[in-house]
Amino acid sequence: MKPVKITFLGCGNMGRSLIGGLLGNNYPAEMLCGADAEPAQRQELASLFNISIVADNNEALRNAEVVVLAVKPQAIESLLSSVASTLQKQAPLIISIAAGVRLASISRIVGKNLAVVRAMPNTPALVQAGAAALIANKNVNAQQRDRAETIMRAVGNAVWLDDEAKIDAVTALSGSGPAYFFLIMEVMERAAVKLGLDDEQARLLTLETAFGAAKMAMKSPDSPTILRQQVTSPGGTTESALKILLDGDIEKLFSDALQAANNRSIELADEFEKN
Repeated sequence: MKPVKITFLGCGNMGRSLIGGLLGNNYPAEMLCGADAEPAQRQELASLFNISIVADNNEALRNAEVVVLAVKPQAIESLLSSVASTLQKQAPLIISIAAGVRLASISRIVGKNLAVVRAMPNTPALVQAGAAALIANKNVNAQQRDRAETIMRAVGNAVWLDDEAKIDAVTALSGSGPAYFFLIMEVMERAAVKLGLDDEQARLLTLETAFGAAKMAMKSPDSPTILRQQVTSPGGTTESALKILLDGDIEKLFSDALQAANNRSIELADEFEKN
């Protein structure tokens, strides 16, 4: 996209990840600006990137065409209230990555006429392997959609949703999803140690197996079901292991887990709107 000034309000892990991803994709450093109230955050960002970093949010917003809200959900209302008049004057595209804060909640504070995109990234964005979903309000035009997608794709893949309610499902799947895989790695490592491997061997083999399986799934046109069948020989070791997992109703466990995460995502958004 044609470079425009992008301001990040909040420069924690996700904000730094997006800035680093844009710079890694040759986005001009002079077109990026960060604002953070914490001196330590500003100092850390200054040591990592050669971009403008300030303490004052309204100063950072000067001439910005895109604003990324990268603060914690509990800080969103006070932040937006403090910059609402500036946002109204400049009318930039607003991209929020605050979990559990709906488009309507943002528009209620800054004005219903502004273009707002809500994004749900996940933590692998920190290593440029993220997965994000985006939803736009009716004020977002085609050029602004392209800008929002470009920013999120700087740290991984991005998909557009047609219904904001689906954000809760995305939160349950990819937002919380890395923790599910980390848990699987944890229990596989411990089980391998019980079988006689040392800690280092168990960790290395677990990580390489997880990475290899993910890479195979991404590069193959086949579904995970087909891939699983291809590596499961009748009467073999894999079949024996999978029988234990399936008899334990692993599918129901994951279905219940994602439903719980989905429900909590809805509750958090409802709680924010009530405050």
